Amino acid sequence: MSTDSQAPHVDVQPARTRRLRPPRRALWRLGLATAGVSIAVLAAGYDALAAPAPLHQAVAGCSAPADGQPNGKQFPGEPPLSIDPGAGYSATLQTNCGPITVSLDAAAAPHTVNSFVFLAGQQYFDHTRCHRLTTQGIFVLQCGDPTGSGKGGPGYRFQDENLAGAVYPAGTVAMANSGPNTNGSQFFLVYKDTQLPANYTPFGRITAGLDVLQNIAGAGTADGSPDGAPAAGVVLDSVAAEQN
Repeated sequence: MSTDSQAPHVDVQPARTRRLRPPRRALWRLGLATAGVSIAVLAAGYDALAAPAPLHQAVAGCSAPADGQPNGKQFPGEPPLSIDPGAGYSATLQTNCGPITVSLDAAAAPHTVNSFVFLAGQQYFDHTRCHRLTTQGIFVLQCGDPTGSGKGGPGYRFQDENLAGAVYPAGTVAMANSGPNTNGSQFFLVYKDTQLPANYTPFGRITAGLDVLQNIAGAGTADGSPDGAPAAGVVLDSVAAEQN
């Protein structure tokens, strides 16, 4: 999952959004071979999907997103470390398909959690569209790009963390990137156990709402391909993070 500036080197972040063949463009370059299929997924600097899908389609459990537009704020550098790595943090992602609650691992990924908490506090994620869903080989929903293209980011990048022995079972929340130490704002939610190289910083676990994520995934992509914009037209109406 790489994006132009964030995503698993499976294209998942800003840059062009790559996808399984025949796709539009990949989000992050990840170059993963699964079941004989080369998958570019989470990369920061991801390739953007060629044509944005409608923001809402008739999917059970999903409604029209709240009114509002992403603020698209840009920042000159990674925010100073202001969280307490020894404390517990959580985040609530209010989506138009239902809420998802995440426990953030500040001890294992302090810079990542610090950035996420900072951006949430800036309402950076509010009204942003989750632009990518993969349903073959890897099973993730990618979010965090205010442009909805797979190329957007906050204007800064920061280091990888927590990669030793990293695995990506269902419920994992991890950063998308475009290569080593290129994390920005794009992240992905794993809805089914997924095999990925340990290149994407895991920084949280879904504690409630995995069923919401799986419902989104069950609706597939807007164009029926294994890698593209989700048919559910998922929007993060708001994202709030707090110390427990």
